[in-house]
Amino acid sequence: MSNRLQKIADKNIKLSDVARLAECSTGTASRALSRPDMVSKEVIKRVQEAVEKLGYTPNNAAKSLRLRHTNIIGVVIPTIDHSIFAQAVSALENRLYQLGYSLLVTTSEFDFKRELQKTQLLVERGSEAVVLVGRMHDPKLYEFLAARRIPYINTYAYRPSEGHPFIGFDNAKATRQITEHLLTLGHTDIGVISGMTKDNDRATDRVAGVKEAYRARGKELPAERITEQPLTIDGGRDGLRYLLSRDKPPTAVVCGSDILAFGALSECTARGLRVPEEISIVGFDDHEMAAHLRLTTMQVPAVEMGQRAADYLVAKLQDRPVVDHVELEVRLIARGTAAPPKRKNARAKAEKSQ
Repeated sequence: MSNRLQKIADKNIKLSDVARLAECSTGTASRALSRPDMVSKEVIKRVQEAVEKLGYTPNNAAKSLRLRHTNIIGVVIPTIDHSIFAQAVSALENRLYQLGYSLLVTTSEFDFKRELQKTQLLVERGSEAVVLVGRMHDPKLYEFLAARRIPYINTYAYRPSEGHPFIGFDNAKATRQITEHLLTLGHTDIGVISGMTKDNDRATDRVAGVKEAYRARGKELPAERITEQPLTIDGGRDGLRYLLSRDKPPTAVVCGSDILAFGALSECTARGLRVPEEISIVGFDDHEMAAHLRLTTMQVPAVEMGQRAADYLVAKLQDRPVVDHVELEVRLIARGTAAPPKRKNARAKAEKSQ
């Protein structure tokens, strides 16, 4: 922790401190936080910047945390639309319940600024610790947690060299394994349907893993073989349409999530492309529908991740020793949507369907 953050953490931050830094009266600072319609935008901006810099939380929450334990832990997930996050949150909540804690859940919608604001809100509401998703966050978020001495854990990623606690897996390593599986089957022309990479290190790392597998064989993945799409069925369909429209369509497609893979499979059905005889499709997550669709995918330990995150944070809050870095196993589940390539048939079908 830096000297500045240590100094802040060692004292009780008051609204008067915020007002002093924002160069306004304490009453004005209070109105900026509770009744922003009564003050100018310029003052609101100065007060908000002071709040973030000092790690201030309103007096009622701060007082509550000083006087007693709330036994509340918060989690910020990207979205509630995907069942893979629901599995982890359910496991997290169940384990916390067993340990005598409650859970507050909020979403960031893949936006770093919103994630920071939601984390601050969780702490304001009494969260003693926070579960985060991914390895990349607004630096101000880490400053805020350090200033308030709030334990946290990063999940769905693993990069201990970055200096933060992790319980998760290496996304790049996982898609590198998927790609090596396809390369071993004989595929040389592989396409990627990725989620949007902005403010999403998991999507970014999964694309990087495919590129790494290519480079390990002395090749480069062409940029035109990568498409970013919303994490929806339609996104998967649109992504496959794009890849099949290239001059040299891929014989196999790595999807950044099972949802994207489901869309790609739907598009194959609409075009009359047989999977895996004419094109291979692989996913990521092992969604509950993946087995029913015989989708080859990477299984993510969502339940174990949620349980271990709960154990870690409770141990931290109770001042018990705990390991800061835990890499969980992801497993390639080979089902029925990946096989050796038959380029001639696949290309002919792709061109015919255009």
